[in-house]
Amino acid sequence: MAATTTTTSFKAALLSTPSISSSTKSTVLKTRFTSSSSSRYSPIPKSLIAHHVSTRTNAIVAKMGTVPSAVSETTSLDFHTSVFQKEKISLADHEEYIVRGGRHLFPLLDDAFKGIKQIGVIGWGSQGPAQAQNLRDSLVEAKSDIVVKIGLRKGSRSFAEARAAGFTEENGTLGDIWETVAGSDLVLLLISDSAQADNYEKVFSHMKPNSILGLSHGFLLGHLQSLGLDFPKNISVIAVCPKGMGPSVRRLYVQGKEINGAGINASFAVHQDVDGRATDVALGWSVALGSPFTFATTLEQEYKSDIFGERGILLGAVHGVVECLFRRYVEDGMSEELAYKNTVECITGIVSKTISTKGMLAVYNSLSEEGKKRFEVAYSASYYPCMEILYECYEDVASGSEIRSVVLAGRRFYEKEGLPAFPMGKIDQTRMWKVGERVRATRAKDDLGPLCPFTSGVFVALMMAQIEVLRKKGHSYSEIINESLIEAVDSLNPFMHARGVSFMVDNCSTTARLGSRKWAPRFDYNLTQQAFVAVDSGAPINQDLISNFLSDPVHESIEVCAKLRPTVDISVPPDADFVRPELRQYS
Repeated sequence: MAATTTTTSFKAALLSTPSISSSTKSTVLKTRFTSSSSSRYSPIPKSLIAHHVSTRTNAIVAKMGTVPSAVSETTSLDFHTSVFQKEKISLADHEEYIVRGGRHLFPLLDDAFKGIKQIGVIGWGSQGPAQAQNLRDSLVEAKSDIVVKIGLRKGSRSFAEARAAGFTEENGTLGDIWETVAGSDLVLLLISDSAQADNYEKVFSHMKPNSILGLSHGFLLGHLQSLGLDFPKNISVIAVCPKGMGPSVRRLYVQGKEINGAGINASFAVHQDVDGRATDVALGWSVALGSPFTFATTLEQEYKSDIFGERGILLGAVHGVVECLFRRYVEDGMSEELAYKNTVECITGIVSKTISTKGMLAVYNSLSEEGKKRFEVAYSASYYPCMEILYECYEDVASGSEIRSVVLAGRRFYEKEGLPAFPMGKIDQTRMWKVGERVRATRAKDDLGPLCPFTSGVFVALMMAQIEVLRKKGHSYSEIINESLIEAVDSLNPFMHARGVSFMVDNCSTTARLGSRKWAPRFDYNLTQQAFVAVDSGAPINQDLISNFLSDPVHESIEVCAKLRPTVDISVPPDADFVRPELRQYS
């Protein structure tokens, strides 16, 4: 359902992109940093407003074509629930349906989980600990008899941590993975994506007929599709996908015990429903996790947006952005500490806080006139180089290439075929991240870092480019905003601000860690080789891009979603520990 204003303005941006001659470029002089607060670039004269687009970028723009501002496919995301209250919201003139959460809904959980006596949580990685504890605590508060049981492989190091969280063999809440699968009415498969790909057949064979398989990621569907397979027809398949990593899901839930409504938003999907219970079970699962609001998607759309998002602004792209900006600022004469503050601290601190509470436009509007010009220079130069990589990344995910890459990488973690094991290394010992340790050691408690106009322009351009790709690919606005904005600024970036981007890259899910290592250099190179070269050569600002940014209907949708955000900000202390159990041996 296209919104005419967005389609027209985007087309205008594509049609009004004359290249700038070398003689014109030479008339725009750049300046160098002379102090910590000086501008790198002199203001660009209005008479030189045009746009410099490389040959590669022109090809991408032509391939993208006209861009719709809403879902381009006709799949309905409406749903029926007999337990919870469904609410209609309007995002960019597109109607969507959500269910609001809250602890006052916990008494409805038994109705939502009708026919379920045991929920088996399989795995103790990124999502497992948070979801198991949240479900258990919610069901206890609801005075339910439903058992939440953890299933782990024999000999797993995670048994000790599960016991420390209150799950034990003695009370029947901790046991062998296959016994747990076989004895559960709802099986939440929260092992790593590569492990799912290697063990799905055994999981399916152990599940009871008419039981329900619950996923928090659509990766397994993508893997099965790549093999020409599907799920068994005698089970229901649902998904509840929190828009944040496991530690955020748990931390905000705990905060929600004091303030109702604190939590992490989630999407839900019903892929297969054998007996009519699937929707209410999925919604009950999401409410029990503490989701402030739950929106509908499909399992296919979820895995495409999720795998793509974590390679984009959620992790891979932001990693590449801060690396190249830090290097650029230091080469330009900034001290390393100041360069770190103007990159990582800026993005994970003040920019994320502003976007979370007021939206992207507030970042731009809070700048001085000179700051707005530097923002526009960065935004104009970075938007298409970011979109080029994002577009390629989405296509790799949608085609199954990225999924196959993750599966194969997981198998290289172990010795086989006479070749050594190649587990992922860590990045936190390089110069930038050691500087970050020094900066955080002396940082005041509530210091959110400086608002650097150039850094802000690059980051917001990345965010808008990701929004545009997802919009073109037919995702709902709820999914677009949560995957491109809310998950970044309300879940991941606060942890990055507390511990650094490198800590996140080294300790998040296996799929995300692999994606960041693969795609971060691509963003780094493209910005360095295209965007920064364009800026240094004096390429004028593309005013159509800036106008489109300022008037994009996504901002109104963000305002609607902001009213549905958690009622409190996530609290992350500097010593926040979210190292996954299986990674502790390397810490």
